[in-house]
Amino acid sequence: MEMIIVEDYEQLSQRASDLIVEQVRMNPESVLGLATGGTPLGIYRELIKANREGEIDFSDVSTLNLDEYIGLAPSHPQSYRQFMKRELFDAINISEARTHIPDGRAENLEEECRRYEALIEAIGPPDLQLLGIGENGHIGFNEPGSDKEGETHIVELTESTRSANARFFASEEEVPSHAITMGIRSILKSQRILLLASGEKKAGAIKRLLQGGEDVNFPASALWSHPHVTLVMDKAAYGMKGETNGG
Repeated sequence: MEMIIVEDYEQLSQRASDLIVEQVRMNPESVLGLATGGTPLGIYRELIKANREGEIDFSDVSTLNLDEYIGLAPSHPQSYRQFMKRELFDAINISEARTHIPDGRAENLEEECRRYEALIEAIGPPDLQLLGIGENGHIGFNEPGSDKEGETHIVELTESTRSANARFFASEEEVPSHAITMGIRSILKSQRILLLASGEKKAGAIKRLLQGGEDVNFPASALWSHPHVTLVMDKAAYGMKGETNGG
């Protein structure tokens, strides 16, 4: 696992954006695995800027999102489809037909999981997968205890995860209780994984991750079995108080 330590969230966003730009320049038909939540927002702002300045062209790029809430229509303002449209897709030159997110309102959710996993295989797997890390070590919505061999599946969200996501809703009660998520095995299919961590709240999870060893109760530890993981974190997430030159 390669580690890049930066000063703050702004530098994290810039460094991660640079790595994505580099990937798309190397392969204009790249498949990007994308994530939602607070951590990627700065990266998406940097990618929009890079697109407007001609540094990156998304016209032949395809995307696969990690997850979607069950029960929210694609038009719901807090669905991940709307999140991605609002924070990235509507501001760059990407075809909507090339952007893929699970359907949380599918009539047959088990079939939707199978369809999405087949889609991952058909157009991907991702050349580069963007990941955040939860305070409890979850990746995607793979909560502690998730099967490392699991593919796209339905998951019941823990109270800690629902509480963390409540800031995007009017109240915690409105946060859906279930989601469709790429499984750990699905994520590990990616050619390269870009794991992001920012802020003191993530310091405990990063400390646990860097202890090494795989633990089913800490899903992010499965990333140690992947050959190409780059961890980009700011000093607060790493628990550093001194200066650093990154890496």
